[in-house]
Amino acid sequence: MTSLRSSDQQPSAPRQLLGRDEERQTLDELIDAVREGLSGALVLAGEAGIGKTRLLEYALEAADDLRTVKVVGMEAEARLGFAALHRLLLPFLGGLDQLPAPQQDALRSAFGLVAGPPADRFLTALATLTLLSDAARPRPLLCLVDDAQWLDRESMEVLAFVGRRLHADGIGLLLGVRDGTDGRTGFAVLDGLPALRLKGLPEPDARRLLASTSTGPFATPAFTRIVAETQGNPLALIELAGELMAGPLPSAPLPIGPRLEAHFLRQVRAMPQETQALLLVAALAPSDDPAVLWRAAAQLGLSAHAMDPAMTDGILARGRHPAFRHPLIRSAIHAGAQPAERRQVHRALAAATDQDAAPDRRAWHLAEAALGLDEEIAAELERASERAKSRGGYAAQANFLARAAELTPNPRSRAERYFTAAQAHLVIGDVPMARAVLQQAVPGLGTPVTRASAQRLHATIEWFQGRAQKAPSILMAAAAEVLPFDERLARDMVFEALAAATMMRQHMVGMTLDELARTVLALPWNHALPALPPDTVVDAYSTRIAGGYAPAVPKLRAAVESMSTGELVETGMPIALLGYVAAEELWDDRGLRAVVERLSAASRAQGALHALHATLNTLAATELWAGRFKGAEACFDEADEISRALGMPPQGTAHRVELLAWQGRDAETRAGADIAAHVWDEQLGYATMANHAHYALTILELASGRYPEALAWALLGYDNDVPGQGSRLLPDLVEAATRAGNLAAASAAIARLSERATLSGTPWALGVLARSRALLTDGDEAETLYEEAVKHLGNTRVVTELARTHLLYGEWLRRRKLRTHARAQLRTAHDMFTTMDAHAFAERARLELMATGEHARKRTGPGQSDHALTPQERQVAGHAAAGSTNAEIATRLFITASTVEYHLNKVFRKLSITSRRQLATLLRDEDQPR
Repeated sequence: MTSLRSSDQQPSAPRQLLGRDEERQTLDELIDAVREGLSGALVLAGEAGIGKTRLLEYALEAADDLRTVKVVGMEAEARLGFAALHRLLLPFLGGLDQLPAPQQDALRSAFGLVAGPPADRFLTALATLTLLSDAARPRPLLCLVDDAQWLDRESMEVLAFVGRRLHADGIGLLLGVRDGTDGRTGFAVLDGLPALRLKGLPEPDARRLLASTSTGPFATPAFTRIVAETQGNPLALIELAGELMAGPLPSAPLPIGPRLEAHFLRQVRAMPQETQALLLVAALAPSDDPAVLWRAAAQLGLSAHAMDPAMTDGILARGRHPAFRHPLIRSAIHAGAQPAERRQVHRALAAATDQDAAPDRRAWHLAEAALGLDEEIAAELERASERAKSRGGYAAQANFLARAAELTPNPRSRAERYFTAAQAHLVIGDVPMARAVLQQAVPGLGTPVTRASAQRLHATIEWFQGRAQKAPSILMAAAAEVLPFDERLARDMVFEALAAATMMRQHMVGMTLDELARTVLALPWNHALPALPPDTVVDAYSTRIAGGYAPAVPKLRAAVESMSTGELVETGMPIALLGYVAAEELWDDRGLRAVVERLSAASRAQGALHALHATLNTLAATELWAGRFKGAEACFDEADEISRALGMPPQGTAHRVELLAWQGRDAETRAGADIAAHVWDEQLGYATMANHAHYALTILELASGRYPEALAWALLGYDNDVPGQGSRLLPDLVEAATRAGNLAAASAAIARLSERATLSGTPWALGVLARSRALLTDGDEAETLYEEAVKHLGNTRVVTELARTHLLYGEWLRRRKLRTHARAQLRTAHDMFTTMDAHAFAERARLELMATGEHARKRTGPGQSDHALTPQERQVAGHAAAGSTNAEIATRLFITASTVEYHLNKVFRKLSITSRRQLATLLRDEDQPR
């Protein structure tokens, strides 16, 4: 059922609703906010009959001056991808042409309006958000969804995404969700949305409700019994009062939902047989196409007049089209019918459904009508699954294929259909179902490609279920098996195995990282096959691990070039997980920035949030090293926003420990490092997180001059020698070791650094090498080396390293009693650290300046110049300052243009400016560390 209402009238008083004062206040506040141009979402959750539908009706009445649209979920449509979303958006599809082209394409594809590649779920969600925002411009909009537990998964995910992104669009979203529905797994997608869990009415309100609906007074004992048995459930109070008084008291209270369903079913079974049959057709027929109901009824020889007794007795609401008085009645009729009765009705509905207009719905009716094996229907379901996949409806694809497999006579075909269904289940994140269906598929898979693909799926399932340590060995075995038959597939599996292995490292099961790298290099690759960026990354990374730094350098350069200019394709894992390491290993800051920005742009253009999530963490690192800490924070904040959009918990401090260390936030750095070590490393097996935490602690200790502690952490990284990070920490180890008096450690580190930096030859590499040599040099040669380091690093974007070089140079000059020259270097370092908010390093520089006789302003803490902007305000401000339009910013941040405008207005007020030009100047001045 879909309805749309729009009115210019002022709000009218809604009809009386007994009790629910707090709930009504919450709804009134949300509706008032929508009237003011703000937005909000709310989930009304509770058992059957608890009052969700009545509260949605209250909201509809209270919002009679707004545009409203309402849909009701249907169990019969729960397997049809995007079916509910299509009904919700149908009144607004006239505005589809006004959306950005990628969003248009996604929504058209999702609804089957055009042929094309599968609709990306997040672009579809963003298109929905934009379409609703456009619809709300002339008048605020309230969207209501009742019985949301019966929405198809794709529609549920889109609405959850929309609910999380609403802010300043004049849109309200209310969803009524029933608790305790067996077989449904989609509720988790609503986690994080504001929720109101409904309970039974308090006794005074229950008494008033009972008195208002009963024909006679109840004695106090009888009333007490009714309230106790119904637990204050409003629908149960109304419907069951008479039954509870007439019958014996049950030995134990029954759940309200089943009791109400049984009550409604008794009412239905009191109807004439023809009426009962017609009600079953209405329960299984689509609510948005009454013609199908009547055609199916005619197929079964049922008269439309058979509806009259149901309307007379209140089973159906009076209106132009049959509609059940309460959604629970539909569920009761559906659940109470005999299997043979349901099959008969589904067969009639299939015959009544237009093959061209609704082929998927017809296919599902045929499947529900089938008994035993039937290849013809199975093939029809497989075709429906392909249509669902082409629209991005992977939950529908999985359901169609699993049912097709059940009907398939041929064992090989049945296994292949189960396998494809398992893949679709994994795409939507339903890991338990993916595992169960894969287990049904594996025994019948007969070709090397399908067997290897099943192993690949098995590895991914292990990863998702917290056993990622097993994934690399599973993937490598599968790649070896499939290599003679499908090398492209084998290469993708190897990339995934290596990506997993680098994160797990010593926690891997079945092989070591070194063994994996050597195996990769020994595989009989066909070198005539064009190498894609993931292939060059795998080659470079494996050579670096198994062969050492020197032979890897040309391959690392090739990987950076390929990532910068080659065709960007994704395997099962985002290439950003490994793609940036080659540039980091070479100290190639320009190559690194080019790679990361290209990956970010590609991810945004495709709406690939998982890939963008991985890329943003790397982009944050490049912002950090450039001394733009606010930019790094914005990247981390956006990654956290995407985590929430994906239904995952935000990454938190464990992923941003290096930034926290640079900001001198001691307690937070140590807390994040502790989480990285004990949760991510020890519990989940992500060794790379502990390595990152060790590096961050090295920086933290260096900033405060605690050199022995810094050395201890740096030596852990030196021993692990993680590609990228293992090279980058060498100058830190040299500084910590020389200041701690451990010349043996310093000599070992400088030897490794000299080899790698010389082979790399980039300004960043040569700059940190010159600085490190200066630390180990006595006499005037040190000054020459420091000047060389400043010159090299001045030609890079790695401002943090340049500032540290000025600091070390100034410290050396002060010890040589060259106070005037020392002040110049230390003042430069202090100003750079202060500007970038590197609080501990700034304090170290300030104390050194004081020792030269000059006083510098002491900072009281990090974050002095962020003007109390929220994370999203900082993101919006940064993009606006860079010249992006509101529409471009909205697309990049997965919000609406109205929300962008709202945030920009707040930014202008907070910063006391009036134009984007002023904003650009202000942010540019703040982000210049030198």
